[in-house]
Amino acid sequence: MKNLILIRHAKSSWDAPLQDIDRPLDQRGMKDAHLVSLNIHDFIPKTYIIWSSVAKRASDTARIFAQNILYPLECIVYKSELYTFDEKNLEDIVKSCDNSIDNLIIFGHNAAMTNFVNKFGNVVIINVPTCGFVSLQFDTQYWEKIEKGKTKKIIVPKDLK
Repeated sequence: MKNLILIRHAKSSWDAPLQDIDRPLDQRGMKDAHLVSLNIHDFIPKTYIIWSSVAKRASDTARIFAQNILYPLECIVYKSELYTFDEKNLEDIVKSCDNSIDNLIIFGHNAAMTNFVNKFGNVVIINVPTCGFVSLQFDTQYWEKIEKGKTKKIIVPKDLK
């Protein structure tokens, strides 16, 4: 059994003229990241690894979650390939995960997240919102063989407010 949790980065700021990859979280994004991360304990496995996009908004979201779920910050793996908006690229990255890992949490971007969960989950999600949490389960022992799985849990900030 393989378990994948996809978390879209929290709301980012457009206030400063920065390159897309350098945009930080805005105040709402920081609050939402804390809110969601403090409400996922029952839905994350006992052991897991965290991968994050190198984009500032995604890596900052990953760090907030890691602090709140007591995951060592130095163990977050930052992958430039996760700075993608394409679900096929995201699929390739997920399928590259070592099969000794059963539980993977990824912080990334839309439209890759929404399209991926619709392709591989059994619940249609029109849009994974910023700071949206989607847990998928696959009945396989091999990441490279994942196909249609089960959508186990969806958490979005507005449902917690």
